[in-house]
Amino acid sequence: MAARPWTISAEGLMLSLRLTPKGRRDAIEGIDILADGRAVLRARVRAAASEGAANAALASLLSKALGVAASRIHLVAGSTGRVKRLRIDGDGRALAAALERLANVNGQETQ
Repeated sequence: MAARPWTISAEGLMLSLRLTPKGRRDAIEGIDILADGRAVLRARVRAAASEGAANAALASLLSKALGVAASRIHLVAGSTGRVKRLRIDGDGRALAAALERLANVNGQETQ
């Protein structure tokens, strides 16, 4: 099984993500492997990376895609970088299954 950018935790799910701001659309684009070997979920948002706008747009995108309230999505690391670590509160197994479907539908894995 290929590496996944999420792990189920007691609170819900921890997610590693690479965000591209100022994109043409808001979208989840699949899974990538970074040069250091870490798996990340790729996402892009139309918002610019200024004053937290891209992070807010990311929370909104994930909220809609996963069917959870934006208040359940917490930025743990990477507030000013492209690679971010998020905690999503809820049923970790259900969230992982939803991310698996999104990753497979919206993008191709790159190894």
